[in-house]
Amino acid sequence: MMRKKKCVAMLLAGGQGSRLYALTSNIAKPAVSFGGKYRIIDFPLSNCVNSGIDTVGVLTQYQPLILNSYIGNGQPWDLDRTFGGVHTLPPYQGKNSSDWYKGTANAIYQNLRFINQYNPDYVLILSGDHIYKMNYSLMVNYHILNGADCTIAAIDVPIEEASRFGILNTNEDGSIYEFEEKPKKPKSTLASMGIYVFSTKKLQKYLEEDSQNPDSSNDFGKDILPKMLSCGEKMMAYRFEGYWKDVGTIESLYEANMDLLGDSPKFDVGDSNWKIQSRSPLAPPQYIGDGAKVDNSIIMSGCEIYGSVENSVLGSDVIVKKGAVIKNSIIMGDVVVNENATIEYSIIDENTIIGKNAKIGDVKESKKGIALLGRGITVADGVSVEGGAIIDNNLSKEEN
Repeated sequence: MMRKKKCVAMLLAGGQGSRLYALTSNIAKPAVSFGGKYRIIDFPLSNCVNSGIDTVGVLTQYQPLILNSYIGNGQPWDLDRTFGGVHTLPPYQGKNSSDWYKGTANAIYQNLRFINQYNPDYVLILSGDHIYKMNYSLMVNYHILNGADCTIAAIDVPIEEASRFGILNTNEDGSIYEFEEKPKKPKSTLASMGIYVFSTKKLQKYLEEDSQNPDSSNDFGKDILPKMLSCGEKMMAYRFEGYWKDVGTIESLYEANMDLLGDSPKFDVGDSNWKIQSRSPLAPPQYIGDGAKVDNSIIMSGCEIYGSVENSVLGSDVIVKKGAVIKNSIIMGDVVVNENATIEYSIIDENTIIGKNAKIGDVKESKKGIALLGRGITVADGVSVEGGAIIDNNLSKEEN
């Protein structure tokens, strides 16, 4: 008898993340740092393990190198299994050429062979750019109890934001009668979270039909879901009530990091009942120097603080030298902030050096927005970067 899995998860992690600009010029969006010690992909991977789902295909495409090495054999998330576990799945290499994933549905279609080797009854489709804690097994059970062909996780959003999402219009029993992709005038505030459970046979049928349609954009929201609905398949909305953030923009990534701060944070990553695992770097304990000031901030291991840090999130091995001031900012790992530099309302990516007396960002975020500095750049002494600026190259005094 063939060994099988009840449910296999497929994690879409190949997007370019162009709205994160300099943060994703060299790495895939799910590999972007979050909350000091995590990367975005830690959340869906941890959710899978905590939900009892131990077989995950991670579909990579854009700048996969850091993401692939970060996932490795899956050991930090307990996903190093002999039958199952985590597997990175780049675009399929055909005899003559590599066929890039054309859309979310095409990415899953190209990996049907991976899914079928586990003969699962259900397939869970996930996105790699959301911050949340969710028990997927409850959603799978809801799908089974309702005899659904497809179940879509949904969350209530403010009416003014509803046109940014795929909106589900449902009957009283939760069945979906209409799916509108980013409607100008939404009829409801029930937004798709981009998390789907499919009965495997139905998923395979519609993916194969979609692959034969030259007019299709090969996308779940635009093509697969509307087609299933028009064909009368049973589609259910699974309501999720909890913290969920799509961190696809600089503003939303900034807000999600800030939601970790305070005595009663909006999002608690330290919940021992639902652990978020990561491949954290091994670093010595943080060091807070004499005269340093730290207030309402997350400071990871390996940091050395000699200046002032307020209302900020610092990744591992960040050095803040004397007289330097960091406020309302996100500083990713291995950054050096030199003497008397000031950083406010900014996101600074990994391996960046901020020169002495440099000034990054504005006193008020509302003036021009969040300043963003990309990975591995050097800002010379005395250089100023205004709020809202996006910098992806070294800055010398002359350019300033």
